Amino acid sequence: MALAGHQTLNKLSVDNSLSIWFLEDDPSYKAYIEFQEKFGSDEIFIAMLPVKNAIGENDVNALKQLHQDIETLPYVKTTFSLAKAKYPIYANDKIIFDDLYNPKRSEKGLKSLFSKLPNIASQLVTKDYKHQFFYIQMKPTPTIEEKRQDIAVEIRTIIDKSYSNYYLTGPPVLNEAYSKGIYKESLTFGILTVLVITILLLFLLPSKRYLLIALLSVAVPISLLFGIITSFGFALNMISMLIPTILMVYSVSDAVHIINIYHKEGIANTSLSKVNLITIAIRRSLTPCFYTTVTTFVGYFALYISPLPAFKNMGIFTCIGLVLSFILVYVITIIGFSFMGLNFKSSKPILKLHFISQTKFIEWLNTFTSAYKTSLITVFTLVLLFGLYSIFQVDIDTNSRDLLAEGEAKNDLRTVEVELGGSNRLQLNVSTNNGTAILNKEALEKLEVFHNKLQENPLISSPVSVVTIKSFLEKRSPVLFPSNISEGKLKNTLAEVDVAENSFFKLFSEDLSSAGFTLTLMEMRTSELEQVLHDIKTAFEDTFDTNLFNLKINGFAVVFSQLNNFILETQFKSFFVAFFVAFLCLWFFIKSLRTTILVLIPNILPLAILAIFMSVLHIPLDVTTAMITPIMLGIAMDDTIHLVHKYRKRKGEHGTPEERMDNAMHYTGGALLSTTIALVGGFLIIASSATPSVRDFGALCAITVGIALITDIFYLPALLKRFDK
Repeated sequence: MALAGHQTLNKLSVDNSLSIWFLEDDPSYKAYIEFQEKFGSDEIFIAMLPVKNAIGENDVNALKQLHQDIETLPYVKTTFSLAKAKYPIYANDKIIFDDLYNPKRSEKGLKSLFSKLPNIASQLVTKDYKHQFFYIQMKPTPTIEEKRQDIAVEIRTIIDKSYSNYYLTGPPVLNEAYSKGIYKESLTFGILTVLVITILLLFLLPSKRYLLIALLSVAVPISLLFGIITSFGFALNMISMLIPTILMVYSVSDAVHIINIYHKEGIANTSLSKVNLITIAIRRSLTPCFYTTVTTFVGYFALYISPLPAFKNMGIFTCIGLVLSFILVYVITIIGFSFMGLNFKSSKPILKLHFISQTKFIEWLNTFTSAYKTSLITVFTLVLLFGLYSIFQVDIDTNSRDLLAEGEAKNDLRTVEVELGGSNRLQLNVSTNNGTAILNKEALEKLEVFHNKLQENPLISSPVSVVTIKSFLEKRSPVLFPSNISEGKLKNTLAEVDVAENSFFKLFSEDLSSAGFTLTLMEMRTSELEQVLHDIKTAFEDTFDTNLFNLKINGFAVVFSQLNNFILETQFKSFFVAFFVAFLCLWFFIKSLRTTILVLIPNILPLAILAIFMSVLHIPLDVTTAMITPIMLGIAMDDTIHLVHKYRKRKGEHGTPEERMDNAMHYTGGALLSTTIALVGGFLIIASSATPSVRDFGALCAITVGIALITDIFYLPALLKRFDK
C-alpha cells in the first residue's frame, strides 16, 4: 500500500486527449491527423481581448507585441489577429496583399473596408469595437500531447502581462478544463465515498468492531489498483475517474455480506471455535460472492470490445480492481476476525433506526409476494415490455457542452461564441477528380453557389473561401472579372490570393486542384454535427457533378461526430456479450435452464425501466452513459445471485418454492438491503458531479440499482413461487 500510494501521488495524471477516444489506426482519426499536417491544426486558442478601441493604433500595437511573444513558443504554428490580417488589392494586372489595418487610414475608412469583408472582419473585432480576437494555432495534435497540460498555463501567463478580464476558449482550453475537472472530481468523489460508506457502515454492520475491517476492505484494493495503473503510465480520464467510487462500493458490498454471515453464524453456533466459525463464514459466502464478482467482471470486461480506448481501459482496470477486491476482502476479513473475540450477543449496530423493523418488513414482503404473485408478475411483465419498446426511443447524442462543468472555461466559451458565432473550425476542400486546376469559370460559379448555401445554414458561421476574396475584389474593382474574362486570366489572377501572409485561411492546395472553405461552428451536439455534415454534403451534391468534383470535410468536428456510431457499437456489443456470458454463468451456477430463465428476466427489467427513464426524461446515450447497460447488468445480478444461492441450497430440503424463497429472503434480505443502500450511495456521489454528463450517469445508475432491488424482492420471488415447480 505504501509503494502504491507513493506511485499514485507521484505519477497520477489526467489524459483527456483525442487519442483516448479514437484508436490510432481508426480511418477518421488518421485522416484528421493528415489534415492537420497538411492544412494546419484546428486546435486553436481564441482570445477575446477587451480594449478601448479595437481599431485604435495603441490597441493594435499591443496585438503586434502579443504576436511576437506567443510565436516564440515551440508548440505554436502561427497566430492571427487584426494586426496580421491582409486584404487583396488589384494593381498592375496582379493581386498584392496589404495590411488590413493601416494607422494612416481613417476610422471611417477602416470600418467601410470591414463592411466589404464581413466574414473576415467579424472574426477580428466585435461589432461594438470593444474587443479584439486573437487566434493561436497549435502544431498538429500528436506533437503537443505530452506538453498539453502546460500549454494553456503558459499562454495565459503571456496574455496576463498585457490584458485583464479577457476571455480565452477554443479546443485546447476546453481540454484543459476537462482535465482539471476530472482531477478535482476524482479527489472529491474519493473523499465523499469514504465518508458516505463510513456513515452507511455504522447502520449496516452488526457491530462497531467490524468497521475497521470493512474500511480496509475498501481502501487496500483501491490503493493497489492505482499503484498498478500509475506504474504502467496510464492516466485518468472522464471515464476512468469513476473507477474508485465504483470499486469502493463493490468492495464494501462483499465485506458486508461476509461480515453479516460471520456474525449470524456466530450467534447461531456459540460452541464453535474461531477457526471453524471463520471457515463456515467463508464457505457460505464464497460461492455467491464469487459469482457476483464474475457477473460484475463480465459487465465491465464487455467494455473491452468497445472501439473506444477510454472504454477499453475502463473495462480492464475495473476488472483488475474487482479481482483484487474479491481476493483481498477475504484476506482482510479473515485477519480481522482472527483478532476479535467471540462475544456476538452483546454486539449491536452503532446506529439504528428504531422505527424500522427489518424482520417485520421481510415477513410482510414474503406474505405479499405469496398472496399477489400473479398480479406482481403481470404488472412487472407489462413494465418490462414497455421498457423494451422504450429502448428504441432513447436518443444517441453527446453534447460537448455537457462534458464541461460550470466555471470560467464554460462562461468564456459562451461569451466568445455569442460574439464570434462559434469556437470550432471546420475545413472543406473541393477538388477536381482528375487533378486539374479548379480555377475556371464553371468551377468558380459552382464554388460561389456552394459558398452561398453554406452561408445560409444557421449552424455555420462566417465561411471564408476564394469566393470571399473574389466578391471583395469585384466590389473594389468591378472591371476585374468581366463576363468574357479568359480562363488563363482568371487562373492567374485568383491563384495569387493564397499567399503565406494569409495562411490562417487556406484557400487553395499548392497545385490549385482544390479550393478550401474555412467554417466556424458552435460547440454542439453530435446529432447537430451530423446534421451540419449532412447539409454540407447535400449542398455539395446539389451544386457539383460528383463525377468531376470531390469533397473532403476535415477537422475535429468530423471525428467527434463519429462518437454516435462508436457509442451505439459499444452499447450493443458490450451488452450482448455481457448478457450471453452472464446467462452461461447463471446456468452453470443454478444448474436448471428453467430456473435460470426465470432468474434472468428480473435482471433485464431494471435495464428496461432505465430505458423508460432515459426516453421520458430525454437523457441520451452519450460518452458516459454508453457503458451503463453492461455495467448495470452485472451489478443487478449480484443481489439475485445471493438470494438464489440460498434458495437453491434449500431445494434438497422438504418444502414448497414459497417456503424456500421465504427462508432465503429471511437469511439474505438484510444483506440485500445493505448492499443496495451502499451502491445507491456510491452512485449518488457520482450524481453530485458538476459535469452534466457524469451527473446523468451517476443518477441513472443509482435509479437502476434501486430498481434492481425492487425486482429482486418482488418480481423474482413471485416468478419462482409461481413457476419454479
